[in-house]
Amino acid sequence: MLTPIFRGIIIRIKYRENLPRLARRQAVTQAFVVPTATVQQQQCVRLAARALARANLVHAYGHCSLRLDEKYFLVCAARPMGLIEPEDEGTVVCIDGELPPGVLGEVRIHQQIYRRRPQVCGVVRSMPRDVMTLSAAGITPEARHGMGSYFSPSVPFWDDVQLVRTEEQALGVAERLGDAAAVVMRGNGAVVVAESLEKAVALTWYLEDMARIELQLRCAGLASNDGILSHQQAQQRATSAGLIFERMWEYLIAGDAETSKASV
Repeated sequence: MLTPIFRGIIIRIKYRENLPRLARRQAVTQAFVVPTATVQQQQCVRLAARALARANLVHAYGHCSLRLDEKYFLVCAARPMGLIEPEDEGTVVCIDGELPPGVLGEVRIHQQIYRRRPQVCGVVRSMPRDVMTLSAAGITPEARHGMGSYFSPSVPFWDDVQLVRTEEQALGVAERLGDAAAVVMRGNGAVVVAESLEKAVALTWYLEDMARIELQLRCAGLASNDGILSHQQAQQRATSAGLIFERMWEYLIAGDAETSKASV
């Protein structure tokens, strides 16, 4: 018959022997705990999607996402962005895992960017008209005016017209983006990133305005290198003071059915 003292010693020994197994079990359990997006985060993604559509920056194709934490992000519903309804919830996606059922294949680009850019908390995949026009000719717009200053010294170019459907392609786009705010894809639109989804939406509008200026100047024969801002000039101009991005976000979501509930 074991005394209480010896029984306690044996229990402690067995517990210590099981510690590695218990730790592994706890780690596995924690790995499968998927966060739930808040009402505000779901609403932000819907507002962003519809704002991009109203501004003609997307059409039937395109998507946007918002980082939830270091492991997960929320991507908008897999629908034409302008048709996303207030009841349409986005899907939580693991940055390092497989895409959940129903999530578009190009969302792999978001995964690769979030994995490599910890400070990025918003990604927009869009199809702006003038960005598309220039990209079909292998051209990205130059920083020639104030809104273009945020993309100085240049906008990287992904020289492949194919749809991004594999990990290798998504990795290539993310690596081509590097530390820039945007990457243009040949005949296939652009990807824009920022520290928030609201800012990424605003920068997408800026990128298209940048392309508009570039295209019009080239059509008029006025697109000289003298008109390109120096990197120093661009850095001085690319400010976030004066509620620059907040006001653009307010402008882009104006008239949305959910704006009465949204904080700007």
